[in-house]
Amino acid sequence: MDNRLLFAPISIGNCDLKNRIAMAPMHLGLGTFDGTITQKMSDYYVARAKGGAGLIMVEITRVNDKTGATSFSQPGLSHDYQIGQLRDFTQKIHKHGAKLFIQLHHPGRQNIGLMIGTIPVCIKLSKTIEDFPKLLFKLAPKLGKRLISKQWTLASVAPSKVEPSYFTGGKVRELKLKEIKQLITQFIDAAERAQKANCDGVVLHAAHGYLIQQFLSPNTNKRKDDYGGSLENRMRFLTEIITGIRSRCRDFPIIVRLSVDECYDRIGQPGKGYGLDEGIEMAVALESIGIDAIDVSCGAYDTFNYWLEPTSFEVGWRAYMSKAVKSRVKIPVIATNLTRSEKQAEIQLMDDSQDIISLGRPHIAEPKWSIKLQSVQEHTIKRCICCLHCFESMQKNAYEGKPARCAVNPFAGRERYKLITNGAGRRVVIAGAGPAGLMAAEILARREFKVIVFEKKNKAGGQVSVAANSPDKEKLGWCIEDLKFAAEKKGVKIFFNRPCTVEEVDSLRPYAIIVATGGEPIIPAIEGITHSSVATASDLYEGRVVIQKKKVAVIGGGLTGLETAHVLTKMYNEVTVIELSDELCKGVWMQHVDDVLPKLKASNVTILTNTKLIEVDSTGIIVENTKSKHTQHLDVDNVILAIGVRPESSLFQQLHGRAANVFIVGDAVRPGRIANATEDAFRVAFNLGLDQFPELQLKDD
Repeated sequence: MDNRLLFAPISIGNCDLKNRIAMAPMHLGLGTFDGTITQKMSDYYVARAKGGAGLIMVEITRVNDKTGATSFSQPGLSHDYQIGQLRDFTQKIHKHGAKLFIQLHHPGRQNIGLMIGTIPVCIKLSKTIEDFPKLLFKLAPKLGKRLISKQWTLASVAPSKVEPSYFTGGKVRELKLKEIKQLITQFIDAAERAQKANCDGVVLHAAHGYLIQQFLSPNTNKRKDDYGGSLENRMRFLTEIITGIRSRCRDFPIIVRLSVDECYDRIGQPGKGYGLDEGIEMAVALESIGIDAIDVSCGAYDTFNYWLEPTSFEVGWRAYMSKAVKSRVKIPVIATNLTRSEKQAEIQLMDDSQDIISLGRPHIAEPKWSIKLQSVQEHTIKRCICCLHCFESMQKNAYEGKPARCAVNPFAGRERYKLITNGAGRRVVIAGAGPAGLMAAEILARREFKVIVFEKKNKAGGQVSVAANSPDKEKLGWCIEDLKFAAEKKGVKIFFNRPCTVEEVDSLRPYAIIVATGGEPIIPAIEGITHSSVATASDLYEGRVVIQKKKVAVIGGGLTGLETAHVLTKMYNEVTVIELSDELCKGVWMQHVDDVLPKLKASNVTILTNTKLIEVDSTGIIVENTKSKHTQHLDVDNVILAIGVRPESSLFQQLHGRAANVFIVGDAVRPGRIANATEDAFRVAFNLGLDQFPELQLKDD
């Protein structure tokens, strides 16, 4: 008998769970305008139910189409017509022994103005104009962003007219009392529809700064009526929803997902919003009115990194919050707590930090997380590396009618795609054991090709292994460890310290060649660049140079440059960052910037934008302000180049035509992130040798 707490049963109200593993709700964009469950969405969730999770919590489900639709592709329970497909979907989840709760949601001020009133129009037009979706997603990327930037959109709604959300911007208006009453009814109606669809319960989203939490927070609730002021009044919107559901749906289980701390103090704004003490009082009050479980979270869009953590955050860092709540309530406590391993999960269950382990991003990365643990195969799990590509790509792809993507699992959202095992032992040579090379190797090996990988360095990983050497970035290395293990398990042969050569390829006579040679650091052609004081960020991370207690200039204000500056400050260096453009980290997802900039500020790093490196000499560097054209000499001991990489594609040119199929992927094509490399590799490896099966070839979805 399995004595691990993770696999002990537990109940939420009258709903019995087979284990204590929940799939947290996270929007991927697999839906459609009308809010019904699509085939892709069903496939995605069913794969996680089949993978062993005891509880599936479905992502943000709208209760209101006009002000509450936050995406073109989210599920909805705003109309009765959505019940039928949800009922069919629920049956599929139940078939695999999992229970299904629907998360009811309204974004409030965190909606983008573009979405206000848009969904009802889209539903009508898509019924009368066949190509409307294509037209919309052709115009939306440019037109939508322009409308938002010019604030030519309608206002989002909130308890009060307050400042816009940091993340979404736009305009905010106060809800009228009539609208509040209507929204309460809409939440209750949605819960009743979930019950009619045979769902096992609902989750009320009172976390992450969405509308319900906006009522709870004194930062966003300045109302003077019965829905504002005291804690009891600020909770009234939520409590009336709960009592209404209980009256209408009787013993239908209710979970509240609650941010128990808005975490404003962590971004240097103490006293704003509410903290843990008040969050605990909310949890106690919610238990007293009869909810069945509480899902403890924290933060809001204004404090983004404290609920959707980037790579640098320590696993389990916020377990103290759920533990504090659990010490005050008797109902089950659910929490994510940035859980990334069975050991961590078991510790959090044993020390009373929580009763149920909830996993969001780990379930995107590994649909079989639960079943692999139960069968003692944790070593085969593809671990989430907290790279945030899922959320970033969801936001970007929403304008294009495409779903989010996962950097370590390109099959997420593509569960219906099946690998054709037509390799028949045909040989494939891959040059490079970075993320692109390893992803291609694993997929091709699963397709029964005979795969050989040549890597010129003494270990796998390429630029990812370099980045993983920096402080707080070790999770990035998990990607390489997991890909390498999976490839070798499928029989891939990897040769280290052995570059791929034309002679080697000719001797093997492969069916296909994949060049995944990555990129090389850019070295600017300026006077003095070969001076002994100059090194690259890679040299620093891989230990070829050690710099301590020196004056250092980091050339490049992209993410690599800023993270390199942070590394150098930990070695007691005085650091100056030189950036050519007028802004840092141009084009980088804002969460990464928000993560590193406060660290540089705390370490007194000097940042010079609009500044160009002109020359390196024996005592420092000469730089030029690109606007004033003024030059100055900076006294520094060392110079670290972090201005990016250029593709290393020379091998592709040499090998072109030496096999029937020659491809180039990843940074060898264009510099990018892990997700770009793995997606490139997936597309090539999935389609290789499928010309005779055109209907199975991957389309750009």
